[in-house]
Amino acid sequence: MAEIEAKKAKPMGWTELYLKEDWWAIYLGLGITFLAVIAFMNGSPMLKSLAINPGGLKWTSLDQLFAHFANNYHLYAVQFIAWLVILGISTRIMGIKTSEFIGAFVILYLLSMVSFSIGGWASAGNYMLEPPFVALLIGLAIANVVPFPKWMDSGFRVEYYIKTGIVLLGATFPLRLVLSAGPVALFEATVISLTTCLTIYFAATKLFGLDKRLAAVIGTGGAVCGVSGSMAIASAVGAKKEDLYTSVTLVVGWALVMILFIPFVSNILHLHPGIAGAWVGTSEFADAAGFAAASSYGRLAGNEDAAIQGFTLMKVIGRDIWIGIWSFVFALIACFKWEKEACGVRPPAMEIWWRFPKFVLGFFVASLIMTSLVAGYSPADFKALVKPGLFGPIAGIRTWAFIFCFLSIGLTTRFKELKSAGWKPFFAFTIGVAVNVTLGFILSAYVFGDYWSKLGQ
Repeated sequence: MAEIEAKKAKPMGWTELYLKEDWWAIYLGLGITFLAVIAFMNGSPMLKSLAINPGGLKWTSLDQLFAHFANNYHLYAVQFIAWLVILGISTRIMGIKTSEFIGAFVILYLLSMVSFSIGGWASAGNYMLEPPFVALLIGLAIANVVPFPKWMDSGFRVEYYIKTGIVLLGATFPLRLVLSAGPVALFEATVISLTTCLTIYFAATKLFGLDKRLAAVIGTGGAVCGVSGSMAIASAVGAKKEDLYTSVTLVVGWALVMILFIPFVSNILHLHPGIAGAWVGTSEFADAAGFAAASSYGRLAGNEDAAIQGFTLMKVIGRDIWIGIWSFVFALIACFKWEKEACGVRPPAMEIWWRFPKFVLGFFVASLIMTSLVAGYSPADFKALVKPGLFGPIAGIRTWAFIFCFLSIGLTTRFKELKSAGWKPFFAFTIGVAVNVTLGFILSAYVFGDYWSKLGQ
C-alpha cells in the first residue's frame, strides 16, 4: 500500500528540469552531440581526445599498455577532469553531496580504466572479455566480497550513466541507419521483440503470479536491449530497485550463456556467418555480448564482416529501437490500468508525461538531429567520413557512460538483497529465452535465410 501511495504523490512539476537524472542525461547527451558536430565541421580532434580509452589497443604485453598510458596521460587527465566537473556539478544540483560523489567517482574512473585495459588485451575476445562485462564482473566481485562503504553509492549513479548513454546511442542512430536494415530485418526484429516480451510478461504474471511491474521490466530486458531496456521500463512503470537489478542479473547471466551457445551450435551446423550473426542479434540480450559472439563466430567461419553486419542490423538497429516503443506502451498501461485497478481512480492524463522516461525523448531528438545533418552525404562519404569522424567520437564517449553504468550496477548489487525475488523470475525469463532462441533460429536460418546469407558478399 505504501508503494501505491508513493506513486500517487504529487509530481515534482517543472523542478524536475534540474532535479531529475532524465533531464540531465538529455542535457549532457545533446551537449556532447552538438560538440561532436562542431568539432566534425571544423576538423577538430577535440572530442576524439576526450573519447580515448585503451579498449581498442589490442596489447600483447604490459609494456605496450604502459607505453599507451605514458604517451597519452595528458589526454586522460583532461578526460577525467571533464567528467568530474560535469558530473560533479550536475549531481550536486540534484542533491548529491560533492565530497561523496568525488570520492566515489575517482574509484569508478580507475576501475573503468582497468575494465578497458582488460578488454583491450589482444586475446580478450577469445574469452569474451568485452569491457562492459569486465566492468560488471569487477563491480559484482567487489560488492559481494569486499564491498565499498554504502555512502559511495552516491557516485555510482546507475540511472544517470545509462540514460546518458542511451541519449548518445540516439546520436549514432540516424534514420538512414534504421532504414538500411531493410524490411526483412525490421520485420524479424519486430516479431522477436513482441513475441519475447509478451512471452516473458505472461509467463511471469499468469504462470508465476509475479508483480506486473517486475514482469514488464524482465520482459523488456529480454526483448530489447537488456540493461537499457530494463532501465527504461523500470522508470516508466515505477518499478522497485530490486526489480531492475533482478532483470539485469537475468540478462547478464543468459547473455554469457548465449556468447558460448550460439557460436558453438552455429559451428556445428556450419551456418553462414550472416545467418549466425542475425541469430545472435535475435537471441543475445546485451549488445556487447552479442558483438563478441558474432565476431568470434565470424572469425571462425572466415567472414567476420558478414556476422557483425547481421548482428548489427538485427540487434543494434532492429531490436534496440523498441526501447522507446515499449517505454511509451508500458507507461500508458501502468497509468491507466494498473494504478486504476489498485487505487480505484484513473490517474490524470498528465501523469503519463510525469511518468514517461524523458531520456527516451532525448534518444529520438538526438537521432533526428543526426538524421538531418547526415542527409546530404552519399553512402560512400557517410561510411568514409561521417562514421569515423562524427559518430566515432560520440560512440567512444557513449562507451565510457556504459562502462560507468555497468560498474555501478555491479558495485551496488548485493546478491543477498536479490534473494527475496526467488526463482520465479528466473523461470519466467528462461521460458522467454527458449522461445526467443528457437524462433530466432527458424526466422534467421529458414524463413529469411536467403537474405542473411547474402551479407558480406
